[in-house]
Amino acid sequence: MEWITLAGDLLPPAKPKPIPGAGPVVQRLSEYGLYLLALGGGVGIGIGGFKLATANKGRDGNGMEPFKWMGGGLAALLLAGALIGIINGVAG
Repeated sequence: MEWITLAGDLLPPAKPKPIPGAGPVVQRLSEYGLYLLALGGGVGIGIGGFKLATANKGRDGNGMEPFKWMGGGLAALLLAGALIGIINGVAG
């Protein structure tokens, strides 16, 4: 649980709504875990963009790797956004 507390200092000052009936551990993970997933998705998109800019775009198959990174990052962002919206809708 210490890494969650440390991660709280790195995140923007967002205060998620408490989930009714959730225990303290689940509440803490839902508060910061989804925001960390969104940050990880942004990093994945950034790494994919960097790999796209520096990749050897020949016929050896490396041309698709950046799109895998960017697709995974985008999927993580969409998943985190949807879950944050669902939890805030349930809690609100």
